Amino acid sequence: MTDVSVPEGYRKGPVLLRRGQVPSTTTDQRLLARGEGAEWVHSDPWRVMRIQSEFVEGFGALAEVGPAVSVFGSARTPRDTPEYAMGREIGRGLVEAGYAVMTGGGPGIMEAANRGASEAGGLSVGLGIELPHEQSMNAWVDLGVNFRYFFARKTMFVKYAQGFVVLPGGFGTFDELFESVTLVQTQKVTEFPIVLVGSSYWRGLLDWLSGPVLDAGTISPHDLKLLHVVDDPAEAVHLVREKDAQLQAAEEAARTAIPVDPA
Repeated sequence: MTDVSVPEGYRKGPVLLRRGQVPSTTTDQRLLARGEGAEWVHSDPWRVMRIQSEFVEGFGALAEVGPAVSVFGSARTPRDTPEYAMGREIGRGLVEAGYAVMTGGGPGIMEAANRGASEAGGLSVGLGIELPHEQSMNAWVDLGVNFRYFFARKTMFVKYAQGFVVLPGGFGTFDELFESVTLVQTQKVTEFPIVLVGSSYWRGLLDWLSGPVLDAGTISPHDLKLLHVVDDPAEAVHLVREKDAQLQAAEEAARTAIPVDPA
């Protein structure tokens, strides 16, 4: 067997380059070169830096928010509808219960919840997203953070929330709902309450989950218990408070538990 000589290679940060992959110029030379175009700002490495900056900015802005609840619902809900009124009442009720209110910062249900929170003198948070067809941050947001990437924004909704309240909405609302259920089901996050408001709106979805989906064995009966359905805004707030208190008590008990001497 003939020994193959392995070239030492060229180090480019953590990357090892050999043979035809070795560049003719160094990274510093390219950084300081004149006359380069702007194509590099659209490259994947640069996107990684933007993603990192979104997490840093989001964590920094929300670190001192305190206990909060994420409220989701349609951006298309008019102000003169019962759903808007419920969103506004829920926002107010959550603040009175000691929570900040986080929404996507847009119009409709999001505006309603932010408005209720702001009118009650609480912290009203909006986590916006860059979209071609949606309005800017609603006027009732006191602390707003805009994101380019959905996954960075979703992380903030989950990381800083003690619960989710979900009012009638479309695909975006469904996306947030099922992601939160999945995180709880797979124990990626501590179990927190997920409250659906409006039984008539959610009935078809729940019938499908408890029927064909459960019958197929793709979910378990316990998974259905992760969703709580109410029609009363006050009951939605009560469920969040009750579950949050239970979780805090369990965490405190775990911290103060005295280890048992195996001897």
